[in-house]
Amino acid sequence: MAAWVKGGATDADTAIGAAVSLLAKARAPVIAGLSADVAAIRAAYDLAGRIGASIDTAGAVGTYAELGALSRVGAITSTPAEAVGRADAVLVVGAAPWRTALVKRLSETKPVRGRAAGADRALLALGAGADGAKAASSYPAEDGLAEAVAELRAYAKGHLAGDTPQAKLVAQLTAAQYGVLLYDPAELGELGVEMLQAFAMELNETTRCFTLAISGPDQDRAVVPVAAWMTGQAPRSGFGRRVPEHDPWRFDVARQVAAGEVDAVIWLAALPVERPDWLASVPSVALVAEAEASLADVVIAVGRPGRDLGGVLWNEQRAALTYWPASAPTDLPSAASVLGTLRERLVTAGAASRSEPAC
Repeated sequence: MAAWVKGGATDADTAIGAAVSLLAKARAPVIAGLSADVAAIRAAYDLAGRIGASIDTAGAVGTYAELGALSRVGAITSTPAEAVGRADAVLVVGAAPWRTALVKRLSETKPVRGRAAGADRALLALGAGADGAKAASSYPAEDGLAEAVAELRAYAKGHLAGDTPQAKLVAQLTAAQYGVLLYDPAELGELGVEMLQAFAMELNETTRCFTLAISGPDQDRAVVPVAAWMTGQAPRSGFGRRVPEHDPWRFDVARQVAAGEVDAVIWLAALPVERPDWLASVPSVALVAEAEASLADVVIAVGRPGRDLGGVLWNEQRAALTYWPASAPTDLPSAASVLGTLRERLVTAGAASRSEPAC
């Protein structure tokens, strides 16, 4: 197992020992990232409960934009497979979705199921900029995406009228047999997601229209159900009082680090995800598939699910958790096994410290 402590290569046992020493001293640890398979996510929650850590995820900005809107207005959603198979009109909101493989598939195929089967598919763009060059109709969002969606709602409800690009977009969506509103929740923001869901509901008064959020490289879509069945709550939770407490603001790790509330972090990225800037400013242990000696104080290379070892991951196409076998098996340990070892040694270290006589 490849491992480093303070930038120097070392063996697995030494790295585990250094990680245990770092975490045992912590009074306010955080386990962050959670870009991993379901077994590792479960192990992370188990460890957090044992050491009183809080939890945050790599894709929390988008996750909470979705959850906030869902809690207030609900959602009308589809899946990538249904969008490819049925949609004859797709409104791509923002720039981010244009850079996904899903938009490429939508642009190269026609619907094959339902009322729109065999029809041409219209790709429409809202606030895409240069990314939306392939769109049949496009409208810029000069004042912001959420505001642009609000304008579309106003045209759909008859509060605004005229021969405008917005009116044309609404007319195309209203005439569709199966419309899809495709967006990135992190780019659109909580207010924008709420606006878009309400727009879909209003369109469904006269036609069929669904929303579809794209997923990022993180595994937040897997974390949400795991967090729900393990804690009954959404991902951002803290175990400082030994029971899970959910608070999206309090347990935002970036905010905690900036406020000096964190004294140790476990960065879990068994699947590659962008490293946050704040990681370098706090004592840290990194369990990563793409290991670099300078990534953290203690770095331990773990197997990548779906490549080095099998694991249950979020399947974007099916919009469900799916088991992925190893495509190129290696002897790298799983993140779940490393987290389990850390838990056992930290529990043992805590028991030993409590049994020592007071001076």
